[in-house]
Amino acid sequence: MDRNYQKTVYACFLGYIVQAVVNNFVPLLFITFHRTYGIPLSRITFLVTINFGVQLAVDLISVSFVDRIGYRASMILADLTAALGLVSLAVLPGILPDPYVGILVSAILYAIGGGLLEVLVSPIMEACPTPNKEAAMSLLHSFYCWGHVGVVLISTVFFAVFGISNWKILAVLWALVPAANLLMFTKVPIAPLIADGGKGMTIPELFRTGIFWILMLLMVCSGASEQAVSQWASTFAEQGLGVSKTVGDLAGPMFFAVMMGTSRVIYGRYGEKLPLRPVIAGSSALCLFSYLIISLSPLPALGLIGCGICGFSVGIMWPGTFSIAASSLPVGGTALFALLALAGDVGCSGGPTYVGLISSALGDDLRKGILCAVIFPILLIIGLLLLRLHGRRASSART
Repeated sequence: MDRNYQKTVYACFLGYIVQAVVNNFVPLLFITFHRTYGIPLSRITFLVTINFGVQLAVDLISVSFVDRIGYRASMILADLTAALGLVSLAVLPGILPDPYVGILVSAILYAIGGGLLEVLVSPIMEACPTPNKEAAMSLLHSFYCWGHVGVVLISTVFFAVFGISNWKILAVLWALVPAANLLMFTKVPIAPLIADGGKGMTIPELFRTGIFWILMLLMVCSGASEQAVSQWASTFAEQGLGVSKTVGDLAGPMFFAVMMGTSRVIYGRYGEKLPLRPVIAGSSALCLFSYLIISLSPLPALGLIGCGICGFSVGIMWPGTFSIAASSLPVGGTALFALLALAGDVGCSGGPTYVGLISSALGDDLRKGILCAVIFPILLIIGLLLLRLHGRRASSART
C-alpha cells in the first residue's frame, strides 16, 4: 500500500479512539456531577440518551452534506466538535447559572462529533487501497475497543493519583486526542469512495434495493447483539466476582471490550484465510451460546464468563457487515454507510431497552431478559441466509 495512505489508515485508527473517548469518558463522571452540582441522577442519565440521540440524528442528516463539503472537511468538523465538547465540559458548568445546561451543551457538541465519526471513518478506510479490506475494517473497529479500555484505565489512574476533583483537567487532556486527529486529517490523502468520480446511490435508490434491507437487518442485529449484554456487563461482574458496584462498572465493560477487540484483531490478522460470511454466521451461533450461558447458568461467575464469550462473538459483526455492504453495493456511497451507522445505533439503543423491558415484565429477572435476546443472533443468521439466497438469484438472473 502507498505509504501516504498508510498515514490515512493510522488517522482512521485514531478516529475510532476519539469516538471511544466521546462515548466512554463522561459516564465515568456521572456520580461526580451528582455530588458536585447536586444534579439528580435521572437528569444525568438523560445525557446518555442525548448523546446517542444526537448521534442518530447526525447519522441521518450527514447524508445531505458530507458529499457536498467533502470527507476531509467533514472529518475536520467531526474532530472539532468533539474537541470543543470536551473542553466546554470543563468550562461551561462553572460559568453558566445552571451547571446542567453547560454539561448538556457539551454533550450535544461532542455527540455531533461522535455521530460524524461513525459515518465517516469506515468509508474513508474502505476507500484506502488496503490489500484485504475485510481484515482492515475489522482491525479498524478494534481500535474503538482499545480506546474504550484506555479511556477507563487512564481515567481511573488519573483520578487515583490526582483526585477526582481534577476531572476538568483530564477533560481538556482528552480533548487533545480529537485535536491531534484533526491535524492528521488536514494532511493525509483521502481516496474517493467511488472510483472515476462516480456518484453514490441516493436514499430512494437504496430503499428500492432489496439487498439494502437485508444489510439493515444485519446491522440492527449486530448492534443489538453487542449492547444487549454489554450494557449489563457491570451487573454480571458485580454478581460473579462479588465486588463493589464501582469495581464491577470497571471490570465488566472492560472485560467485554477486551474480548471484542481481541476477536477483531484476530480477524484483522488472519482475515485473508477466513471467509467473512461463514465467520459471522459462526460468531452469531457463538453469541447465541453465550446468551444461554449467561441466562441459564446457576453460577454467577459463569455469567461473567458468558459476557466475555459474548464480547468475543460480536466483535466481527459490525465491521463485517460494513465490509459485506461495501462489496454488495459498491456504489452505495455515503448514504449507504450513513444509514448502516443509523441502523447500528438503533440496534445499540434498542437491544438493552428490549432486555430491560422483558426483564421488568418477568419480575425484574435480568437473566430471562438476556434469554429472550437470543432473537438478535438468530435474526442475524437468517439475514445471512437471505443474503446467500439473494446472491444465488442474482447469479441465476445473469446467466
